[in-house]
Amino acid sequence: MDFYNRLSNTESLELLKKSREDRVTLSFYKYFKIENLIIFRNYLFSSWSKIGVLGRIYVANEGINAQLSLPKRQLDHFVYELDQIYPLKGIRLNFALKNSIKSFLKLKIKVRSKIVADGIQDKNFDSTNVGIHVNAQDFNKILSEKESICVDMRNHYESEIGHFIGAVTPNVDSFKELMETTEWDKYGTGNYDKCSDCMAH
Repeated sequence: MDFYNRLSNTESLELLKKSREDRVTLSFYKYFKIENLIIFRNYLFSSWSKIGVLGRIYVANEGINAQLSLPKRQLDHFVYELDQIYPLKGIRLNFALKNSIKSFLKLKIKVRSKIVADGIQDKNFDSTNVGIHVNAQDFNKILSEKESICVDMRNHYESEIGHFIGAVTPNVDSFKELMETTEWDKYGTGNYDKCSDCMAH
């Protein structure tokens, strides 16, 4: 099988228009260890191209970061395909408020050194060593405590759309800039090396 696109953007757009199918646009990411990136990448391309997935997906030894669209009628099958990959079973999918056939015109799955440009260079850093996940009720309870400080990780554009009430909202364009410019000592989190583990998740 061919594991790459052969159609131009113009040809892809014409096929999408002719299909007249409703599509959904979504995104997700997950940190987990991937041993053989090429096999994993080709497996995704083979599985997803068969059901009309288009998008930009990055895979690295540390996990996957995906922004994509697919025919609405294939959504259940797509979720089934994700569930066959143990670390992705039951993963939360973030659906776009608006959908367009022009969201993505090709399926591009690229092997990268990292799934997010976080600027962390520490080779000993383990992105799968995450903290404790809490539900919305517990999170709100923690936020209500006087000694709690919430740093909202969204960039300035996303923060203008919405952020947690009372949260610190750094005025940055990217996650990398957030890591490099925030005065972490001010929030009692220690220096860059100490806080990187918690801030990367």
